[in-house]
Amino acid sequence: MNHPWFKHYEQGVPHEIDLNKYKSIVEVIEESFKKFPDHDAFYCMGKTFTYEEMDLLSRKFASHLQNNLNLQKGDRVALMMPNILQYPIALFGILRAGMVAVNVNPLYTQRELEHQLKDSNAKAIIIFENSASILQEALPNTNIEHVMVTAIGDFLNFPKNLLVNFVIRNVKKMVPAWNIGIAKSFKSELFNANPDQYKPVELNHEDIAFLQYTGGTTGVSKGAILTHGNIVANILQAGEWIDKQIDKDASEIIITPLPLYHIFSLTANLFIFSSIGALNVLITNPRDIPGFVKELKNFKFTAFTGVNTLFNALLDNEEFHNIDFSALKLTLGGGMAVQKAVAERWKEVTKKPLIEAYGLTETSPAACINPLNQQDYNGKIGVPISSTICTIKDDEGNDLNTGDVGEICIKGPQVMQGYWQRPEETAKCMTSDGYFRTGDIGYMDEEGYFQIVDRKKDMILVSGFNVFPNEVEEVLVTHPKVFEAAVVGVPDDKSGEAVKAFIVKKDDTLTEDEIKSFCREELTGYKIPRHYEFRADLPKSNVGKILRKDLRDNA
Repeated sequence: MNHPWFKHYEQGVPHEIDLNKYKSIVEVIEESFKKFPDHDAFYCMGKTFTYEEMDLLSRKFASHLQNNLNLQKGDRVALMMPNILQYPIALFGILRAGMVAVNVNPLYTQRELEHQLKDSNAKAIIIFENSASILQEALPNTNIEHVMVTAIGDFLNFPKNLLVNFVIRNVKKMVPAWNIGIAKSFKSELFNANPDQYKPVELNHEDIAFLQYTGGTTGVSKGAILTHGNIVANILQAGEWIDKQIDKDASEIIITPLPLYHIFSLTANLFIFSSIGALNVLITNPRDIPGFVKELKNFKFTAFTGVNTLFNALLDNEEFHNIDFSALKLTLGGGMAVQKAVAERWKEVTKKPLIEAYGLTETSPAACINPLNQQDYNGKIGVPISSTICTIKDDEGNDLNTGDVGEICIKGPQVMQGYWQRPEETAKCMTSDGYFRTGDIGYMDEEGYFQIVDRKKDMILVSGFNVFPNEVEEVLVTHPKVFEAAVVGVPDDKSGEAVKAFIVKKDDTLTEDEIKSFCREELTGYKIPRHYEFRADLPKSNVGKILRKDLRDNA
């Protein structure tokens, strides 16, 4: 117990958390329902639900899943929507019914959605209508039995609910035509459900709470198995870390612009701040920076999480500089590296530091956080949180010394149980002594701080989202005019990295516009290559493997 980072716990953070404090996530959220009934819990577009209202609504949905749909403990239920009030209602209901939540990016294409629904064997999905046309195409090749559709404005106050839905459908034309015979209204199903028929489910740390899809450290999207124990551990771990900054019995207000289907926002915002009775201000479209800033002016917010690109975009907005930041206690950056220039500008404008944290889907996600009393940017990802050991290993699994560069590996109660139905992939990322191999290359300094210097794999990080070259390449080579393709990440001022595709033509008539249009049909926006380069051939090893490193070096 003489790791150099332990001295950071002298600030009052315990070395270990009490994992037995809660049996499940449900115990955590139900405690908040009882303890903070009158506190505002979730706000979106002018509508607020209290913890008491969330208790009732989520109990109604749990009852609907159990009694009307006859789903059983352990069944997978997919959620496909942005940050709207329907998300926490549905999620809490799924968990209270003992079922497994499968978060789906609402921007997914048919191919991506079909893969995730088939792989998880989800039986039901709650989806916002903007994505229903995509589901319609994917549905025949899945085992989905129940579809519940909701519109963005459904849970807003009258008449704003009607106005918002009308504008989205008829003015902005954001809802493509769809026709799903088995689809029902989420709102109608919820309000017709009987909360008194809800049957509490016995849950423990071993029960699966989420199949959280990620590319992992390589390849195709796969479901990280996150149990109730994993998430409870991370709630307690991060909760202890922020304890001195946040008042657990006051009405804290956290701004939630990152999508709740992403593990960072899911745990850090929804679960951790709900556990202390805070208000989550849900931002449905954070890309609308003027609208986002206008919403921020309505709150004396105390906490804020985001990614570097979002902070940068806000700082470039003149009105953002006029916001009252006097109540702000904590700004946490994760999902991608926080840049020094952005951190310094954030502090200049808000008078509060931007603290960097580090984690992965497979670690629920928090693993390292910088001390919250830190005032200046240090370029590090922080020190390990309670009950967590981080180490640097070489390719053979040997521990390296302080300052030596190797792969960052993590052990702790928040580490996933493995990848869903992929034992070989699980074995590749776990060491014999129980550490998760992150795929990130870094070192630990003399003070116990960890720093990332590179990534072991070829993963590309676009605005905090993982893009895996194999997936993009597999799409590119299905175009009839493409002979070979390779994808790498290149630096980008706005998104941190951008995807660049190198293509060998099969047909000389292939144009950049043609391949771009093809990619828009097959890939989510952030995965679409931003840059294209046509080549006569691609560099290869003596066994024919395309050398992405050579392409990166000359990109």
